[in-house]
Amino acid sequence: MAHTLLGLTLATAVLPLSRKPYRSRLIQWWCKNLLAAFNLRVSSHGYIPAPNAQPTTTMFVANHISWSDIHAINSIIALRFIAKSEIKNWPVFGYLVSRANTLFIDRSKKRDAKRTIDVAIQSLQAGDNLCLFPEGTTTDGTTMQPFKSSLIQAAIEAKASIWPVAIRYPHPNGGVNVNVAYAGETTLMESMQNILAQKQPVIELHFLPPIAAEVVAKQDRRELTLHIETLIRQHLAP
Repeated sequence: MAHTLLGLTLATAVLPLSRKPYRSRLIQWWCKNLLAAFNLRVSSHGYIPAPNAQPTTTMFVANHISWSDIHAINSIIALRFIAKSEIKNWPVFGYLVSRANTLFIDRSKKRDAKRTIDVAIQSLQAGDNLCLFPEGTTTDGTTMQPFKSSLIQAAIEAKASIWPVAIRYPHPNGGVNVNVAYAGETTLMESMQNILAQKQPVIELHFLPPIAAEVVAKQDRRELTLHIETLIRQHLAP
């Protein structure tokens, strides 16, 4: 509770006045400590962004399992997330995510996709790093939904690089820990309680090799999206 109240204070009074590097460090610090409060351990693998050489103009693309995905990635590198508009209504965390400059998309309105793509292009061209969950929903981690391709167009037009990330919540025996998922009929509070009930659940972030901007710019949107989806599927395959 104390860490959440601190987050509200930072989001309201500090983040809006902070320069980008300091804001990023604050977000990373807060997310690390939030995960620690839930006894959730982050295990990073592969091509992990270097703390002293942060990328710019990059779109991170990942599969999506739980609310903690955002905080786990942010604990490694602070990103601007592209998220469904429903997240704004989450108690407390919705406000915190909003104050972290999240780009919300209303998937019930087709016109909103064009607006979101335009804003994402501008953000990437300004040097921001974005994160997209192209499934458009969460799963329990045992399956992946097909990736939607529309927002990948922003990376193509902005001449951004793309950095695939495979997210997995493993059991010690190697199986999938479905009890951390915020998916299906599970509520946000139930997901949090399920995590707190476990000894020390782990979230694995597998950073796959980035796809260079010059390669992204030459790709067909649908073929590129399928390629990214296939890379993540293959990495998560048993």
